[in-house]
Amino acid sequence: MSDTLGIALAQLNLLVGDVHGNAARMIAAARSAHAALAADLVLFPELALSGYPPEDLLFHRGFRRQIEAGLARVCAEAGAAAVVVGYPEYTAAGIYNSAALIAAGEVGAIHRKVELPNYKVFDEKRYFRPGSQPTVLKLKGFSVGLLVCEDLWEPEPAQLARAAGAELLAVINASPYEIHKQREREQIARARIADVRLPLAYVNLVGGQDELVFDGNSFVMNAAGEVVLRAPPFEEGSYPVRFGRDARGSVVPLAGEVAAELGDEASVYRALTLGVRDYVGKHGFPGVVMGLSGGVDSALTLAIAVDALGAERVQAVMMPSRYTSAMSLEDAAEQARALGVRYSVLPIEAMFESTLATLKGEFGGRPADATEENIQSRCRMLLLMGISNKTGRMLLTTGNKSEMAVGYATLYGDMAGGFAPIKDCSKGLVYRLANYRNSLSRVIPQRVLERPPTAELRPGQKDSDSLPPYEILDPILEAFIEEDLSVDEIEARGFERATVARVLDLVKRNEYKRRQAPPGVRVSRRAFGRDWRYPITSGYRR
Repeated sequence: MSDTLGIALAQLNLLVGDVHGNAARMIAAARSAHAALAADLVLFPELALSGYPPEDLLFHRGFRRQIEAGLARVCAEAGAAAVVVGYPEYTAAGIYNSAALIAAGEVGAIHRKVELPNYKVFDEKRYFRPGSQPTVLKLKGFSVGLLVCEDLWEPEPAQLARAAGAELLAVINASPYEIHKQREREQIARARIADVRLPLAYVNLVGGQDELVFDGNSFVMNAAGEVVLRAPPFEEGSYPVRFGRDARGSVVPLAGEVAAELGDEASVYRALTLGVRDYVGKHGFPGVVMGLSGGVDSALTLAIAVDALGAERVQAVMMPSRYTSAMSLEDAAEQARALGVRYSVLPIEAMFESTLATLKGEFGGRPADATEENIQSRCRMLLLMGISNKTGRMLLTTGNKSEMAVGYATLYGDMAGGFAPIKDCSKGLVYRLANYRNSLSRVIPQRVLERPPTAELRPGQKDSDSLPPYEILDPILEAFIEEDLSVDEIEARGFERATVARVLDLVKRNEYKRRQAPPGVRVSRRAFGRDWRYPITSGYRR
């Protein structure tokens, strides 16, 4: 194989809207890949110049000017290697999600994304016009068919590229993480390869952007559908592969490093830490503050925060009330010591008593109920937001998906904050993640993992007083939220109809709360956020 084509997969962490910074990072990566990796072609992710997803920034005239200036800068400064740059292409006919080949200081070819996704978190048809033509690049005697992300998920774009003379496929992507997503990507890639019998190089974005996390996992497959290179997940870098020809003249990739696939808990945990790190870092917060209750949700959130940011940037606050147990106080203090964070204990009893005294006349002798429970939660919010305002640290919330689904949370209380790391993690997943984190080093006290879940807002309270057991609640929620199943279909899985109906009613009734909740990392097939759009006001009944 004397004649080869060296391709570098530039798996970068970019920032939406930072066109100047993104251009500078791509220029540096292109020059480094050529010098250090002997790359002839550097592939950058989808919409790398704008960052992904740029959303309604695309409609701003100033943004268009920055994109055009950024593309010109990459042309002028990228150096000797050819590069493929994803960018929004503005034309008289509309905006295209495009990939430009830049070589010798000029744009040599442009591929316009053919397949525009409009499902789950994607709404590209709001912004882009679809392309229709294949694009084949000629580089060092190799014919490279260029695709953009969703183009790989449908048969026709790859088939058109093959018919136009492509000998290998290069796919640039901004494919967000969800559990088992890499497995699905590689299955789709094998299906396309089976169609066209061509090797494939796939580069993906990495990094957190609001509730989305991009996991990288860039890879190369040969024409038999075998992975011959896989980049490490959740890490930036440029990963080289060389393509040559076999005795029959077919293009084949040389084998490289194949990073191991992560297990479920490991991959979700890495996604959560990356999401927190980038949300805090890209917004410029000096650190975070959060409430530490002695329960498993806040324990896991604290571990994620420390692993994402470092102990010196995390403050934990225990805010005991008359109902807080000695066990909770002891376990919270133990975890704070184990992780080395700044730890404060600020009792809320005086605030609670003062609030009840102020409202005594308004309550008119009515018996205590959830109102008094919510007041405690809102007292805690006042303290946490005060610390956040004074120090500039962002407030992390600690609620999980099971609670958010059924409204087992206090609006303007424990729901208040800037970011919700475990918002898309069911209660069962929270326990699995906590045990996984302890397998790395024990930072969560064992009692936290063993005690029955409780909000400790009234004497002897347990979550099971208000909700079905989580081992029943979680699969019902997953069936409804992620699979869109009806009451009848969920009942057929062996659950009591009355329980299913009650749970689904709670989900629908609490949409107004979720609309006011902070964003959080998406890790499931369907999270509350970009891909959950239920009406608040609705007459629909199952």
